[in-house]
Amino acid sequence: MEQGCIRFIHGVPLAPGGASTSLVKLGSGMELKKVTTKPSDPKEIKRLSKELERKRLETLMKELRQAIAGSQALEPFKDQLLIDITPAGLRIQIVDKQNRPMFDIGSSALKPYTIEILHELGAFIQTVPNRISISGHTDNAPYGNRAGYTNWELSADRANAARRALIGGGLGEDKVAVVVGLASSVLFDKTS
Repeated sequence: MEQGCIRFIHGVPLAPGGASTSLVKLGSGMELKKVTTKPSDPKEIKRLSKELERKRLETLMKELRQAIAGSQALEPFKDQLLIDITPAGLRIQIVDKQNRPMFDIGSSALKPYTIEILHELGAFIQTVPNRISISGHTDNAPYGNRAGYTNWELSADRANAARRALIGGGLGEDKVAVVVGLASSVLFDKTS
């Protein structure tokens, strides 16, 4: 199945003042422990940094799930939003619960129900301080009805269509850090 992916990029927060106090309050319940001595080992610094980032992403994931469950607008889509943590950050995948694709085969035009999900999600993501990356995907069937237009171009066009829908729903353009087409290089795994 062709799916979409929105990823909150860790380590790429917006400038101060970019966070909103509505819907999601980041950092609630998460305080840094006071360190009396600085670690001198670069490996230890890197390990502590990764650990802190992982905890921050886990907190964000928990708060996102709670906010989605508590939002009248997003509640109908809760089964279609798969949230997990990957090495690149917090990932939201949009999967239609009726096993419908987000796009027609060979098209970058979003289906009406996909636009509705992305509009609701755009307003919601605006409340999170992180910037996001958006990736477009295709299945592994060869595509090429025009000279030079392949699954790579199609997946990039799909990612941009999703970006436009998110912005149409209230996401600020400055919140988008990366828009990328992945063609069929990363297929959706229904078992994960």
